[in-house]
This record gives sequence, C-alpha cells and structure tokens, in this order.
Amino acid sequence: MRLDLVDVFGATGNSGNPLAVVHDAGAMDADAMLALTRWIGFSETTFLVPATDPGADYRVRIFYPAGELPFAGHPTLGTCHAWLAAGGRPRDPRRIVQQCGAGLVELSRAGDRLAFRAPPLVRSGALSTAERDEAARRVGVPVEAIADAVHADNGPGWQLLRLHSVEALMAIDPPARAPAGTNIGLIAPCPAGGALAFELRVFFTDDRGRMVEDPVTGSLNAAAAQYLFASGLATGAYRAAQGRATGHDGLIDARIDANGDVWIGGRTATVAAGAHLR
Repeated sequence: MRLDLVDVFGATGNSGNPLAVVHDAGAMDADAMLALTRWIGFSETTFLVPATDPGADYRVRIFYPAGELPFAGHPTLGTCHAWLAAGGRPRDPRRIVQQCGAGLVELSRAGDRLAFRAPPLVRSGALSTAERDEAARRVGVPVEAIADAVHADNGPGWQLLRLHSVEALMAIDPPARAPAGTNIGLIAPCPAGGALAFELRVFFTDDRGRMVEDPVTGSLNAAAAQYLFASGLATGAYRAAQGRATGHDGLIDARIDANGDVWIGGRTATVAAGAHLR
C-alpha cells in the first residue's frame, strides 16, 4: 500500500485542509482503517478500495477519528486528486465518478481545481428552538448573534447556524469539549463589494469528545450552498473562506448550474506521494 498527502482548498501551497490517501487498501478492514486514521491525526483519511458499482471510476472509504463517514467533501476532492495523479483514467474524460458510502458522486476538473456535485441533503429545514439553543450552547454562540438555524445534513449530520456578521463569527471561542456527535457549522456574510461572499467556521467532536475546528469542510460548504441558493441568499456563484481561525487559508468556490445542481470546488495539490505502508 502507498500513502499520499494532499492539500485541499488551500488558497496557496499547504494552506488548506490536509488529507491522507491510502492506495490499494482492499486488504484492510474497518478497524485497521480507523486505527491508522487516528494515528495520522488529520480530520479525515481515505482508503481506495476496489469499486463495486459498474458506474464508478474508483471507490473510497472515508474515516475520521470517531468512525466512518458515508460522504465528506474535502476527502472527495483530495482522493480524486490522488487517484488521478497515480494514473487513474476516468471512463468519461468529461467527468469522474466516485463511489462512496453515499453512493455515486460526480466530479469535474479544470487545471489544479476539482469540483464535486453536492449530494442530496438527508435532512434539511429549520432547527427547533430547542435544537438551535443547544447547538448555540455547544459552540458558544450567543443566541442573539444567530440569524437562522437549519439542518444541513448530507451524511455527517451537520447543523448550520447563520450569524449576522463576520465579526460575531470570528469572536466565537467554543468550549474544549462537547457531546459526541456534535457537527455544527457557522456561516456569516462578508462585507459587500469584496471578493468573498461568506466566511465559515466548522466544529465537530473527536472520538474522545474534544471539540475540533476543521480547517476547511467540503461537505458543510456543499450543504450551506444548497441552503443559500434555495433561500435566495446567494445566486449564480460565490467564493467563501474558511480556516483563518485555525491558521489556514481555505477558499471554496460554489456555483449552481442550469439544472439546479450545486457544485463545490477548490484547489488541490500533492504535498507528498508514494510513502509505503507496512
């Protein structure tokens, strides 16, 4: 087996969310995959295994320190990058098709940028008042700073809190620990007239109940874009930022096509390739 390190969504070199991609991992079981994921310590590690769907170009299993995910965004882009860099050739040169726990996910490429078609939401709609207040408590957001609160679940179970301002977003100082299963995204509009339309911060709990801020989160950005386009808060295309609070510099491109499908893209780059695992 071979391991690659990929930077995903970075505005410049090594400024996005790191991903470890293990090639030829068909012989590994889920326990071994989870153990390696925890040892590496990234927000996710992915494992390329033989595809079982005839429509797929490759199949990936996605792990984070608390278990396996049916879908995640930055692992989707980073795994596709590593698969292509290792000589992978899609059946259709106009698109790449990934098989994962959520089914088939379509990707497109243009230079050093990849984009995935956002999968359908498993759950959407407004949070109840109790759910909103509990989410706010878990991440330390004053309720009066919240403009809206919705389910944004496309696999990881995200809840999304839209705040009134970037200043309120960057002022958040979450608790060190939170209940298992915490998956909360925060989004706020940037000042009008700039290159960025929105800024995000995203929090989840690891396998020990510690609160982790994710540098850049493709799945939450996908769900947030679906919410923003559907509600009229965004039209056509926009660029968002994530990661400044963690010392990263992530840029995410979101667009809606003529069919109403939402696409999430960003820069991908190989950091290291070909490390042999034993």
